[in-house]
Amino acid sequence: MIKIENLKKQFGETIACNIPSFTVNDGDVLGLVGNNGAGKTTLFRMILDLLKPEEGSIEIDNINPATNEEWKDTTGAYIDEGFLIDFLTPEEYFAFIGKISNTSDDELTERLKDFEKFAGGEIFGQNKLIRNLSAGNKQKVGIISALLRNPKLVVLDEPFNFLDPTSQITLKHLIKDYHDKTGATIIISSHNLLHTIEISTRIVLLEKGNIIRDLPNSSESAKEELNAYFDN
Repeated sequence: MIKIENLKKQFGETIACNIPSFTVNDGDVLGLVGNNGAGKTTLFRMILDLLKPEEGSIEIDNINPATNEEWKDTTGAYIDEGFLIDFLTPEEYFAFIGKISNTSDDELTERLKDFEKFAGGEIFGQNKLIRNLSAGNKQKVGIISALLRNPKLVVLDEPFNFLDPTSQITLKHLIKDYHDKTGATIIISSHNLLHTIEISTRIVLLEKGNIIRDLPNSSESAKEELNAYFDN
């Protein structure tokens, strides 16, 4: 569970985040949507202790991420390619993640099999440094790395960016299957409204740092209200 209280962040005159109170429940697949400047990435960076708020607090399973790092053991995240070690090959990078998480080589090999279809023959065995991959393949490496340790909290910022249509559809199935298998809490921000509606159990709409809608999304029930908002 993630609990947010009185969270505020401002850049100059721009209010990037102003959330009085908000809870992400265990097992939610939460879609975070909003136009450019809504504050989605800012919120993610504060949740992951990459950015300090001016006011307020965030707790992950009753842990303040700014003062205790235990939450990192059960969290997988990918925001942008700054998360990657780009002078490694994908295999070397995954091996590094396995090493720091005490995952055996055999277990790592088995886990990577789950991502072969998503990798699409363009990640494994290519003998390329991450820095030399296309933007879409860097995105795939980042998403795989976020899911590799079977985290119970997953945070993905614009995961459909740079992916071709086939990879986007594969990613939707991957996220759904991962949630069904693990019951993990998954938070995704995306400009792709259709994909977000299809995979989320709950959708939050941000506008200028404020949560203006918190919608249940059983059987894509949030679709009509969201389409009406973005159509204005």
